[in-house]
Amino acid sequence: MTTWIPELSDSSSPHYIAIADVIALDIRSGRLRAGDRLPPQRQLAKQLNIDFTTVARGYSEAKKRGLVDSHIGRGTFVVAPPEMEVTALPIGIPDPKRQELIDLSMNLPPEPDDPQLIARMREGLATIAANLLPLLRYQGFGGSNQDKEAAAAWLSRRGLVPSQERMFVTPGAHPAILAIFSMLAKPGQTILSENITYPGARSIAAQLRLHLHGLPMDIQGILPDAFADACERMAPKALYLNPTLQNPTTLTIPEERRAAICAVARHYHVPIIEDDAYGFIPAHAPAPLAAIAPDLTWHIGGLAKCIGAGLRLAYVVAPDTRAAWPFVSAMKAANVMASPLTVALATRWIEDGTADMILRFIRKETGLRQAMAAGILAPGSFQADPLSFNIWLPLTNGWTRSGLINHMRASGIGVVASDAFTVNGLPQEAVRICLGGPISRPRLQGVLEYLAHALEDTPEMASTFY
Repeated sequence: MTTWIPELSDSSSPHYIAIADVIALDIRSGRLRAGDRLPPQRQLAKQLNIDFTTVARGYSEAKKRGLVDSHIGRGTFVVAPPEMEVTALPIGIPDPKRQELIDLSMNLPPEPDDPQLIARMREGLATIAANLLPLLRYQGFGGSNQDKEAAAAWLSRRGLVPSQERMFVTPGAHPAILAIFSMLAKPGQTILSENITYPGARSIAAQLRLHLHGLPMDIQGILPDAFADACERMAPKALYLNPTLQNPTTLTIPEERRAAICAVARHYHVPIIEDDAYGFIPAHAPAPLAAIAPDLTWHIGGLAKCIGAGLRLAYVVAPDTRAAWPFVSAMKAANVMASPLTVALATRWIEDGTADMILRFIRKETGLRQAMAAGILAPGSFQADPLSFNIWLPLTNGWTRSGLINHMRASGIGVVASDAFTVNGLPQEAVRICLGGPISRPRLQGVLEYLAHALEDTPEMASTFY
């Protein structure tokens, strides 16, 4: 929030007009920039010793002039017209070496290509640059009050309203999962998961020498009876789930099944680790497990899929304040802190609405790409959700995982074999195909058509004609 107190004594206009006039003048002078959050109306009224209604009318007048915009629960922000903005910090020439950097083994959201949105994102980066030196310092773990307020505002989209004592800004979901696994289980002990699950969870369990046991699944997620049976036989220390737009199967556990899973967990006193990486993508996703069983659930709200993986940030909610202490110790031992630079940028984007704009772009573009895939690939040949970044493709017609990966190697999209996701038993002949990342939609169309033609033939025929 910007520390801004307008000087009204020099104006002969009514106070509410003077407030709007000063906002306009301060935008022209550069004192206020697009995205700056103005003081709450009651606070400013008290500082100016005027009625609250006068300040409210002043903000309303500024909004009529297109100078500010208000967001319920978040405040009033400057949205200066382009002709009034001061010259932004210069933007350097993109480095081609950095333009090429990408890991296609990851499940990537589509990258923004809207010039106005990209300009808005850069504007936030330029704004936090004013505090560059403080942001290069060591800081306490878990985030400042301002950062936690932004985290709370973001998590409220999932119906979560945790206290600040239970909420932490962490350097990504992966380190958070590592810390929680290490707290809850010792080498040789068991953690349960979906039988087809996030590869990162498999890697972390292996690194910690934990036994990860996969539970059988249907189209609604893990089977509660199988969960209960595993609790009886294995005395698991935790259940790890990726319940919304699950990576890689794209399934979302419906609310009734979530409630049943939480009931089993409560009966056997099993903590739940909810990796809600994709929970923000649907506009109306089922309630998080942390809302159903808050006292059992570690909720991890990562920003990699809904804003940007390069931020390396996740908002973690502990089940209670007592559990928070060992979590902080484990995180600090391995990571010290999240990067203050990226934390400040995420907070800025949440406060000024840029994060919402990024999320809306991802939703829209993902929907268009999934519709494209549905129109090109054979109906019923793959699993997907209208808002998932990937499809899950069982292979037929003689295709093997390695054969298709080799065939698609130069396509520019990520194709990952089922081996990476399978916990128990032999992997099925299936691959995850990512539709997101930097690839443009027209280029993706060509790749999907290439894939569809290949799948119509045997591998031998495809290698002959393509």
